[in-house]
Parts: sequence; C-alpha cells; structure tokens
Amino acid sequence: MNCLTNLSRSYSALPLRSFKCKASIYPSFVNMKGLVNAIDLRGSCLVKATSSPTPSTNIHGAKEEEKSDVYSTNMTEAMGAVLTYRHELGMNYSFIRPDLIVGSCLQTPADVDKLRSIKVKTVYCLQQDSDLEYFSVDINAIREYASTFDDIQHLRAEIRDFDATDLRLRLPAVVSKLYKAVNQNGGVTYIHCTAGLGRAPATALAYMFWVQGYKLNEALSLLLSKRKCFPNVDAIKSATADILTGLKTRSVTLTWNGDNCSSVEIAGLDVGWGQRIPLKYEEKNGSWILHRDLLEGRYEYKYIVDGEWMTNKYESLAPVNKDGHVNNYIQVVGNDPESVDLWTRLGDDDFDLTDSERETIKRVLDEYPDDE
Repeated sequence: MNCLTNLSRSYSALPLRSFKCKASIYPSFVNMKGLVNAIDLRGSCLVKATSSPTPSTNIHGAKEEEKSDVYSTNMTEAMGAVLTYRHELGMNYSFIRPDLIVGSCLQTPADVDKLRSIKVKTVYCLQQDSDLEYFSVDINAIREYASTFDDIQHLRAEIRDFDATDLRLRLPAVVSKLYKAVNQNGGVTYIHCTAGLGRAPATALAYMFWVQGYKLNEALSLLLSKRKCFPNVDAIKSATADILTGLKTRSVTLTWNGDNCSSVEIAGLDVGWGQRIPLKYEEKNGSWILHRDLLEGRYEYKYIVDGEWMTNKYESLAPVNKDGHVNNYIQVVGNDPESVDLWTRLGDDDFDLTDSERETIKRVLDEYPDDE
C-alpha cells in the first residue's frame, strides 16, 4: 500500500448529510472537516459532513493552527528544508513498505484503534515529553489504552527534535529497540515523531539500511517516493561509522578573515541550523576563530556576519541543496586506515555495507542494553 493518509480525530463523529461513492484504487486524504479527497478525482469516495462549531471549539482550533504554524517555522529553520506540519488535521502516515509505516504522532487513544485496524503490531514513539506537552498530547492515556490489547505494543525511545547530533548518538539504541520489537511482535510497525518528517523517517531509514539489507540510497529513494520528508542522511552515515569504528573526536579550526565586522557566528555544524556559535576575534591576525572538538563525520555550516548569512569562499563548499542553498562543509576524519576507508566509502553514491559489516551492526543492535 502506497499512501499518505490524514486521519481526523473527530470526523467519524460528525453528522453525515450526504454520501456519494465510486470505486477507487487511489489513496485518500481525510481532513478535519470530514472531506475525503482522492488523488484521482475520476474515481473518488466523497464524504461530506457538517457540524455546528461552538465558539470554544473555534478558539481551540485557532490555537492548534497557531501552534502548527510556529512548529512548522521552527522545523524549517532548524532543518534547513521547507517543511509543514498541521497538527489540527489529525494523524497522518505513509506506508514505506507493507510492514513499515512512518507517520505523525498519535493524538488520542482512538488513534490506537485506527492503527490496529491496519494490522499495526508495534507503535514506536520518538517524541520527548516536551514535544507531547507542546501539542497537549496525553501520552499516558494512549499507552494505557494500548496496553489493554494483546495485539499491539506501544514503545518509546526519545530523540531530541531538530538535533542532528542527538539523532546520531541515539540511533544505535533507538534502532536496537526497534529491531528487538519487530523480531518479537512481527506484523506492521508504525514509527512516529511529532510530524513524521525528521526523526521517524531517519530511524526507518537506518533500520532499512542496517537490518533489512537495503543500500542506503536505495532505501532513501524508496522512503522519499512514499513520503515527503527530510531524514538526516549524514547522521545515519555517522552513526554507521560510530558502530563500526567507535566514537572518535577531532579538533578543528574555522576562520573568518576580516576586521570590518562586529560579530561573526556559525550555524549548522554539530548544533543545527537553529542555534549559533560565536567566533572569537583575534586582533593580531585580524581574524575570527572557532576552535571546536567534533566527532568524525561530515558537517555543513554557514557563517553569520553582522546578522547576514554567508559562505566562506576559502573553505569547502557543498553542492547546491534541493532548496537552492549553498553551505560550507567540513569532513572530520582521523588518520587510521580503517576510518579513512570507511568514510571514503560512505561518501560514494552507491555505498553499501559489506556482509561482515551488516552482521557486526546486527550483533551490536542485538546486544545493545535496553534503556527502558
């Protein structure tokens, strides 16, 4: 099944005024007004529903829309890609494979029933408590309701939102728990974060790459063909190297030459696009300097000079990204042959793990201690 489905939290309770249906093989979208819009309108199932909203529901809806606007803006700024999440439209999801779904967060216990109806056996939540509180999601009620059934399990493993470094460091533990749950429960697995656009697709991608035997780019192409999202591929590559060669830190120095400005900062690197690191001015050289210890890996970044975002022409430039932006980048790697060889291979478009490497990763995942 190849679909992106929006499930309204309240559409089933709305009074139906008319029902008109034609056979359709196309996936559908359900919005909060109860309208089912098929991708191909020539074969569609249309359910019209009307209700009489009270002032309190209008106010609540407006607040949710405002929260969605703020969240979408923060997500776009932090992840460097134009992304939108509408919490008020209810849970949405995409089948990546028949046994693997990536989606947005469950919002009420009723969403458990919706997932059980499509044979989901494991619900895997990657949200932190602060994410849930922002949209007033009662995770305890959802988990308690799920626990009343013996055919579905709700699991949690927290990853900080919009944080590539935390994603990288947490992925081995997170995928380990997923790997064990799938082996135990079988069936369909539902992986979600808040919007289902960053952490959840990255976790699914790592699982497909490490466990299910896909080449990384093949798994990425499949994922993006099913769901418009923005998994951090560099974080997955870095986590792969961490498992196979260990966590290694190197000291780097970044420099902005020029004394005709009052402040220089860097965004990106290991702090993400939503944060900035100030550089220190060294008068004797007339340069702004940043000394920083970084884990081995590839990092994109950009300078902010007196508030203006700029690249440094004297440092390596990354290719133009899909949003038309150009960033600086740095590849941090040690001198030992094993690390150099692995990072060289990770940079190839057609990179794949060897059978031995994949077995090593599976063994690490299997032996990883449970964190819950």
